[in-house]
Formats: sequence, structure tokens, C-alpha cells
Amino acid sequence: MAPWSALSADELQLLVSAFWSAGGSRHHLADRLGYSKSKTNALIAGLVGQGLLAETGVQPSNGGRRPESLRLNDQLGVVVAVDIGVTSLHVAVFKPDLSLLGEHAEPIDVREQGPGAVLPRVRALMQDLLQRCGASKRQVLCIGIGVPGPVNFQIGQLVNPPLMPGWEGFSLRDDLREDYAAPVFVDNDVNLMAFGELWRLQRSLQNFVVIKVGTGIGCGIVCHGEVYRGATGSAGDVGHICVDQAGPRCYCGNLGCVEAMAAGPAIVRGAVEAAQSGRSPVLAEMLRTQGQLEAVDVAAACRSGDAAASDIVQQSGRLIGQMLASVVNFFNPSHVFLGGGITRMGPLLLAAVRQSVYQRSLALSTRHLEVQYTPLGEQAGVIGAAVLAMHETLRAPGAAR
Repeated sequence: MAPWSALSADELQLLVSAFWSAGGSRHHLADRLGYSKSKTNALIAGLVGQGLLAETGVQPSNGGRRPESLRLNDQLGVVVAVDIGVTSLHVAVFKPDLSLLGEHAEPIDVREQGPGAVLPRVRALMQDLLQRCGASKRQVLCIGIGVPGPVNFQIGQLVNPPLMPGWEGFSLRDDLREDYAAPVFVDNDVNLMAFGELWRLQRSLQNFVVIKVGTGIGCGIVCHGEVYRGATGSAGDVGHICVDQAGPRCYCGNLGCVEAMAAGPAIVRGAVEAAQSGRSPVLAEMLRTQGQLEAVDVAAACRSGDAAASDIVQQSGRLIGQMLASVVNFFNPSHVFLGGGITRMGPLLLAAVRQSVYQRSLALSTRHLEVQYTPLGEQAGVIGAAVLAMHETLRAPGAAR
């Protein structure tokens, strides 16, 4: 049972607003909720008295008394966040206000390793981080997990994940229930990135998309201030939008999917071909000394002025932008945030994406559109996992999970 399960509707709404405000003042919370000053002060006093809210210092003055910052009380417990990528694993422990307590990241490969290999490692890292942070399993408020595949959010189960062939029908929630009494929430990794952006922006943007480009390509959709999952949880699977009907065959069986032509593996294939054909002496030397190439090598070659590497980066950006133009024309977001491993490719790729989006989208759709890399960088996944867990726990504090 969550520590806020017995709150009134007004108290819970204020607590939720305090979480999303990330250290807002009394005046800010009252303004955000439309409550009177006296009502807000009374509710805050009650929540502080119950140990749910804490005043954590003063903010700069705008003239008059300096306002106090209000955050969820550290003593409530901790939040565990897990970001399982195709080639990486990132686990973190946060305070309830999402201040980071500890984290660990390491490489994995879920295409070759099933849940029998990955989940014991996840549990071990969770336990190790909790110990390092001085917390116990009983102090875990909630757990958020992201995975690179479609998820039935209601039951926390993966549904035919193309990049995780050994995970079909597996329930991460049920697996962790054996060790933790805390509620567990599982979602697609790019939806978590959307949650992370929502929290960073304190829900100030209502309609935007987050594009993750790594081994695959996915899209997190925020519509009217809420993450949109679609009828069956597969909304945002933009990686299989066709950008060239004569293109290579994707693992999904179709030809010319943007994921097959512009994601990390496609960039690496282009780099290897450029190295072996002699078009790129820089990449050829990297391949000779390292024995293999990665997308970051293409970025490095690009920064050194290698023309072939620049062509590869720009081609990837153009194709991603071509796909995004369809999304922009259909959804009309105010912002597009790019994340995932692609952010390491630097400004040239971002410029190519922007040029393609603006060239192919309707003028009305792009009049105020901003396209940029996510400021959260590689932290986006675990931050989003923590936001998801807190959001869901606060929204339905008494619900059994």
C-alpha cells in the first residue's frame, strides 16, 4: 500500500502536482491547480505533517519573501528504474523527487540473451545499487522498466518483440514480484523517453514526439499531455515506415523500412562498405586496427572531415527526416526530440533530419516546429522509467499491481 493511499482527492492532486513541478513553490502549485492560497497552504501543511512533502530550501525572490521549494519527502523511500536496451542495460535508484542516488550501466545483447540470462543480472544490479544507496527492498516505492519492444501495458508483458526473440509473452512484472512487494510498471523504452521529457518540461508541452534511433527506431507520442500507447500498445512503431520501396529487406519482411536503412546497424554497414571499397581511408584504418566498426566510429570519422562518413551520416538523417515528415504532417507536434545512440552522431545528422523534415512537411505543420536532440541524453531511459513508476503509483495509489 502506497504511503499516500488514504489521501483525499485534493491532497493527492496537490502531491501529484508537487511531483511534476520538481521543486515548485506554494504559489506555483496553487496557480497550477487553481486553488486559493489558503486552501493550498492548508493542504501543504497537512502533507508536510504526514511526512509526504518536505520544504527543501528557498528559491530566488521576485520581490518580497523568498518562496520555499516543495518536494516529495526523501523518507518516503526510493524508486528503482531499469532501462533494458538492445545492446545495453542501465539501472538506477532515485529519490521520490527523482534526485539520482546511484546508477550502473553495462553492455548486453537481448537479441542473443533471453530473460533467463538478463533478469538475474537485473535483480543483482538492483540489489547492489540499493545496498550502495543504503536502502532495502522494503523501502522501494515502485519500479519502472523499459524494454525495446511492444508491451501490453496492463499486464506488463512483451508482445512479439522483434528485437527480443526469446522474450515473447514474458512478464517482467511477475518475475520481479517474487523479490519485491512494490508495484512494477513495464513500458516500451521510447515511451519512457517521452515520460522523461514530460517530467523535464514539467508538462509544459502538450503535443510532442520523441524519436529513439539506436539498433531500431521508435517513437514516443505525447498527446494532450499524456503518453499515447494506442489501442494495443504499439503506437509509435515508426521504424517500419517505408522510405524506399526498392530498399533492402527489413527483418519484419518488408522492403525499405527506415529502420533497415537508417538505424545504427545500417550506418555500420555503410561504414564497412566505405572502408572496404577504399572510399574512406579513415574508416579503413579504424577497421584495420579495431577489427570492427561502430556508429561512433562513423561520427569520429565525420568530425575528422572524412567525406564518405559525412555522406553516410547525412543519408541516415535524410531518411529519418523523410519518415518524420509523415509523422509531423499527421500529428502536428510542437517539438520533435531525437534520442538514443544517434545523438552521438553530432550536428551534421541533426541538420540533415531538420532539412528533410522541413522540406517534406506542410508549411502549417512546421511553422513553429522545433527539432532537437533530447537534453536528457543517455539518462532519458532511466529517468523516464522512474517517472513512469511514480506517475502510475501516484495516479492509482491503492491499485494492486
